[in-house]
Amino acid sequence: MCGIIGLSNVPDAARVAYLGLYALQHRGQESAGIVTVDDLGASHLARGMGLVGDIFREPDFRELDGDVGIGHARYSTAGSSVIANAQPCVANYRGGPLALAHNGNLTNAVAVKRALVAEGAIFQSSSDSEVIVHLIARSRAATPEAQIREAVSQIEGAFSLVITVGRTLYCVVDPHGFRPLVLGRLGEGIIAASETCALDLVGATLIRELGPGDFVEVIDGMVRDLPSIGRAPVSKRCVFELVYFARPDSTVFGESVDRVRRELGRRLAAEHPAPGADVVFSVPDSANMMAVGFAEVSGVKLEHGLIRNHYVGRTFINPTQALRVAKVKIKFNPVKEVIAGKSVVVVDDSLVRGTTSKGLVQMIRGAGAREVHLRLASPPITGPCHYGIDTPSRDELIAANYSIEEIAQYLGVDSLGYLSLDGMLAAAGSARTGFCHACFSGQYPIEPAGELVELATRSR
Repeated sequence: MCGIIGLSNVPDAARVAYLGLYALQHRGQESAGIVTVDDLGASHLARGMGLVGDIFREPDFRELDGDVGIGHARYSTAGSSVIANAQPCVANYRGGPLALAHNGNLTNAVAVKRALVAEGAIFQSSSDSEVIVHLIARSRAATPEAQIREAVSQIEGAFSLVITVGRTLYCVVDPHGFRPLVLGRLGEGIIAASETCALDLVGATLIRELGPGDFVEVIDGMVRDLPSIGRAPVSKRCVFELVYFARPDSTVFGESVDRVRRELGRRLAAEHPAPGADVVFSVPDSANMMAVGFAEVSGVKLEHGLIRNHYVGRTFINPTQALRVAKVKIKFNPVKEVIAGKSVVVVDDSLVRGTTSKGLVQMIRGAGAREVHLRLASPPITGPCHYGIDTPSRDELIAANYSIEEIAQYLGVDSLGYLSLDGMLAAAGSARTGFCHACFSGQYPIEPAGELVELATRSR
């Protein structure tokens, strides 16, 4: 999972891309980059490690000339966390300067990469995204459109792509539609972005969300729909986008993230009430609206029991376990006046490894809570995600290895309740949209090759 943005016919494209990436910073915090293309078709690149606001400076924008461009905020899932894996990927080839930004994860990248290397390809990174660049560059098709089409026909898994070839912008979504991508209008220009919140920040108007298999070409701000790259029989949108990843002010897969999270909380309260509890509060920020929904149905008083330090990044998507553990201690602080002597309900979006929640429960106990009841607005995560989320092994997933009773004991809570799979899907709007819930149910739309982990351990 990461944040991508593409622009066509947008004056000062680099600054607009920068603002868009700022809005998408929650989707990736390891590195960021921007490529622009000027009136003469020359490309310009700036990228670095860290947060968007720390990477780009005024001299960078003076160098990033052009009204066409793409940007990327990286969250790693395949390929090490180093500058060589920062995106956009860039290459010079016969169709002009090529740049690509990828959100997702390829399930057959190892096999494709091995075949390309056997044919003489030289890779500059361990990112699976570079595989797509090589496939495009090596295609013998006559046009960039056909080359991209041929390339994506050879890859499997999750991919939402923004690609520039010369001054033309292409946007592609995989046949299952795992990851979101929207189109917006800004003046005479077009912006593609992972979430609508990026459009809101730059003042763009939403045109539509791209669906599974959609393929569009944008030249000088004019959108042309190209024939689909193919659609799966049933779309498989990632439900975890609505549960955790996306910003609550975004619309994702046609659903208001805010609405979904409130409904998740309501259903959680109906399935797992906490009789006798004095207050309910969220683990901010992704669970805020879930706690609101829980309070609405349960009648338990809603409070702010944990204060988040917003100068610390998202704990779950930090690349190493050591960083996750350290950041819990500086990311949250309990409000003792709300907690002391109370029976509290703590609402969170999910439980992955358990280390963050264990530390939080200890903090809440230390603030004087009489009882701690943990409520999770999604089912137990029992399997790894192969489509862009950093859960590479069942060994890291607490629910894959322990019972609910054992997890509650490990966390130190008085009770633990998970929302059911049916409850989560009903809240997410599954009557209208098919969702991927493999990490909860084990029902994988695409079975990955057994050698998937060989590519490396992190990318995007």
